[in-house]
This record gives sequence, structure tokens and C-alpha cells, in this order.
Amino acid sequence: QNRPVPGEKTGKEGIATYYAKKYTGKRTASGSRYCPKKLTAAHPSLHLGTKVKVTNLANKKDVHVTVNDRCRKRSVPFIDLSRAAAEKLGFVRKGTANVLIQPLDGES
Repeated sequence: QNRPVPGEKTGKEGIATYYAKKYTGKRTASGSRYCPKKLTAAHPSLHLGTKVKVTNLANKKDVHVTVNDRCRKRSVPFIDLSRAAAEKLGFVRKGTANVLIQPLDGES
């Protein structure tokens, strides 16, 4: 079971969006190709390979994703999710969601 990183238990509230269809198959910062069916994300500063729990604050749905790409820094905490992750969080129609972003500490 993945757990929040000690000292980061509360995470950071921020905004989530998801990748546009035009990025399907394009290389990510990690070298892998973006696949909308995988549970992946882009983040401006978390290490590539970091597992993150993202919770939609409106409906309390959550998903675990792996950071495999970069996105530009914003003035508020921000994460760009795969379409599959956005579907699990229930915000595909809306396009954005207020979320809690929590880095996870391995598997136990």
C-alpha cells in the first residue's frame, strides 16, 4: 500500500488538467510515449518516477499516478494528468479540477 511521504501528509492543494489528444504518442520528459490510457502525470518539480496520489476535492475520488513528464511552473500547485486519470477523478467534461497532490512513499 502506498502512503503519503512523511512530512507531506497534507500534500498541496492545486489545479489539475489533462493532456490534449494531440499529445498521444509524443515523447515525455522520461523518454516514454504519452498514452492516454495509462495513469501518468506531468509535474513541474517532482522527480520523474515519483508516485503521487491525486484527490479531486469536489467528489473525493482519488487516483495514483506516476510522474513521467514535465509541465511549466505556475503560480499555484499544478499537475497535468493522463485522460485515464482524469476519468477516474471525474473531471473530463469540466476540464479542470481542484485537487490535493500527495507524493507517495513506496510500497509496503
